[in-house]
Amino acid sequence: MHNPYWKLIEKNRIDFKKRRIETLFEIDKNRFKNFSLKIEDLYFDFSKTNIDEDTIQNLRKLAETSNIMNKINSMFRGEKINITENRAVLHTALRNFNNNSLLKNSKVNKTLVSRYKVISKFCNKIRNGKKKSCTGDKFTDVVNIGIGGSEIGPKFVTRALSEYHNGPKIHFVSNIDPSDIDYIIKNLNPNKTLFVLSSKSFTTTETIYNSKTAIKWVCSKLGSDGIKNFVAVCSSKERALDFGILSENIYEFDEWVGGRFSVWGPIGLPIMLAIGVDQFKEFLEGGSQIDYHFKNEEISKNIPLTLALIGFWHSTICKYSSRAILPYESKLEYLTTYLQQLDMESNGKSVNLSGEKIGYPTTPAIWGQIGTNNQHTFFQFLHQSNQIIPCEFLLGANCVEKKYDKNHHSQLIINCIAQTEALMLGLNSKTHHKEKNENVDLHKYCEGNRPSTILLYRELTPKILGKLLALFEHRTITEGFLWNINSFDQWGVEIGKTIAKRLTENYKEDKVRNFSSSTLNLLSEINKLKEFKDYE
Repeated sequence: MHNPYWKLIEKNRIDFKKRRIETLFEIDKNRFKNFSLKIEDLYFDFSKTNIDEDTIQNLRKLAETSNIMNKINSMFRGEKINITENRAVLHTALRNFNNNSLLKNSKVNKTLVSRYKVISKFCNKIRNGKKKSCTGDKFTDVVNIGIGGSEIGPKFVTRALSEYHNGPKIHFVSNIDPSDIDYIIKNLNPNKTLFVLSSKSFTTTETIYNSKTAIKWVCSKLGSDGIKNFVAVCSSKERALDFGILSENIYEFDEWVGGRFSVWGPIGLPIMLAIGVDQFKEFLEGGSQIDYHFKNEEISKNIPLTLALIGFWHSTICKYSSRAILPYESKLEYLTTYLQQLDMESNGKSVNLSGEKIGYPTTPAIWGQIGTNNQHTFFQFLHQSNQIIPCEFLLGANCVEKKYDKNHHSQLIINCIAQTEALMLGLNSKTHHKEKNENVDLHKYCEGNRPSTILLYRELTPKILGKLLALFEHRTITEGFLWNINSFDQWGVEIGKTIAKRLTENYKEDKVRNFSSSTLNLLSEINKLKEFKDYE
């Protein structure tokens, strides 16, 4: 990159590579205050990173001179910033259609308002029993069939807001492995089960196969009327109609909604069915509030932008190749999976917007688990391996479940905060500079100096969850702007699909050729195993 601040930030890293994080608290007595940000009931602390005042100012100047705010406004205006697909990126409109001044009275806005009313009405009828199964029964269960963005976001949010469920029970099927759908439907009553078939293109192999299996199962028990128990959520109504879904049971969204950003619209139908329209509105409102903050707040006080600058510092400047996501709330168990898709599908790129190869790292590998489970699995690696992994903690100050002993949740808080301290200080941190210290048992020694951030929230309500998701979305997008890449396509996803399609066509005709010898021999061995029978 030619931006001079990029070079200055690299110099910051070289100058302070061996500096310990805790020394920054000695230099700046107000470090916690100076290296933390707050928006209402969210608090972001990044004081336990090896970023000093000079570095953070250079990072902010990098964002400013990279025209980040102009790029953000271009996205909100609906300009076609997804250049490889010539599309706008307007997922934010899904949660702002009532107060988005940039799109007010536009055709896009009117369409969104109309669609939201239709799907809300449908949701209410399912929940209150006015819309019944083809057998006249009230729906007690909903099975969402979809994969990628059509499953990960809705599954994550539905689990996270489990304390707010007051509708039908929600199930998710995604994998093409037949055991996935079998595990779900074998315990369900087809008379009382609604199926939501979610696919943007309505051509996704996994979704098509699973949907056909579900239709066959329902119609074998209920007859051809069983198709009335199926609805489709897609951007290709014609394909859904060709598949046999009734026109009144098809709910559309636009192509400018990327799958990993689609949870706010019709793809979020399972969430709406679980928690109700009013709580879903709260979820949208939380996202909308962060949109306003992201678009209007100055760089130095902008939390999503600061998250992105820290991510850029760790992955591109410090060359840390992965990022640990550590939510200390069991209901956030699918957050890591959600962020894996959001970050790695968006920013796992090596070509810039001009189509040129880039020589710097972009998104790190995303992994993690819920606390305190993580402390008994991979924290050994975080504390004592020779790799440094930036850690991102999430912690709720309050627990939604009020019926338990308050000390139960207090121990969760204590464990989380203790880990941030331990990662920074390590063990024997005051003596680690000595070349010889016979009192230090190296088997127990932890170097420390491991960076971490923590995102505190009041309590996991629908509105706060909406804020958290919008924060992470905007962090991902801003990182893409900093790296000068297109965060909104995913051509790497397509290559495997293309080869699978070609292999399927040849496999059916028993004319498999033009593949590597490894692939051909693997297929041969699979066929042998299919024919093998153990009679003993």
